[in-house]
Amino acid sequence: MSTKTSIPFLDTESAARKERIRQLKRGFRTFAGNKLSLVGLAMILTLIIAALLAPYIAPFPEHAGAGVYFDQASEPPSATHLMGTDTTGRDIFSRVLFGARLSLLMSGIVLSIAISIGVTLGLIAGYLGGTTNTVIMRVTDIFLAIPPTLLAMAVVAATGASLFNVMVAIAFSWWSWYARLVQGEVLSIKEDEFIESSRALGSGWVRTTFREILPNVVSPITVKATLDMGFVILVGAGLSFLGLGAQPPTPTWGAMIAQGRNYVTSFWWIAVFPGLAISFAVLGFNFIGDGLRDVLDVEVD
Repeated sequence: MSTKTSIPFLDTESAARKERIRQLKRGFRTFAGNKLSLVGLAMILTLIIAALLAPYIAPFPEHAGAGVYFDQASEPPSATHLMGTDTTGRDIFSRVLFGARLSLLMSGIVLSIAISIGVTLGLIAGYLGGTTNTVIMRVTDIFLAIPPTLLAMAVVAATGASLFNVMVAIAFSWWSWYARLVQGEVLSIKEDEFIESSRALGSGWVRTTFREILPNVVSPITVKATLDMGFVILVGAGLSFLGLGAQPPTPTWGAMIAQGRNYVTSFWWIAVFPGLAISFAVLGFNFIGDGLRDVLDVEVD
């Protein structure tokens, strides 16, 4: 008669895998139970697909450039021009699609830079404490005290108006939120038993911080980054509206609104449709962020 034996290590691994699967299923049910989250997901997927396929689905892709078509100027929405044309005859729908590419690219790059800087400084400040924590957090407080748009305007004004400078300027003003968030999370868990065990095994502060602590603060970072995607798009559009972003003829939503603001009473579509595109993106990311906040059970400012 054979006796079935089990290996404790394998049993533990199997149990951990099953628990992760249960958590994923529970998270999916929670997210799916929030109808607005599903709406937001559909909105952002639509926006991403439209941005990626802009050269193929835009009816007039050449209108994303500097062309002038006065014979089609200021035409209202129609079957040919779904969102009408601007004062130089360019198809607004085509330019909105290409503007989506720039907005998503800008938001992704800005948050990548801001998260890299903010998370690193937050981890170092929270774990090391003492003078290091005091210096980093006081610098963070200075940046938090300045409105992001105002700080970005100052940086762009000093470096020149361009899409690259706008991305750097917004990232320069945005990292502080992540530094503050991560520092608070680190302070709440750095005395936990698993951190003490890591230190007892001889792990240095760099390994402990990035291998043990960082994975436990990913959830609030993810939620905040999702919510911030829309706000970064909004700030970028505001700078473009002021003429501090990508320069004409590059199709940016903010610049398109600026072009049409003088014609709202006569050619309303020139400014309204780019404005609706901004609202669509911001609402979509906010809906997804709210859903992820419920799934991950975290609170972010």
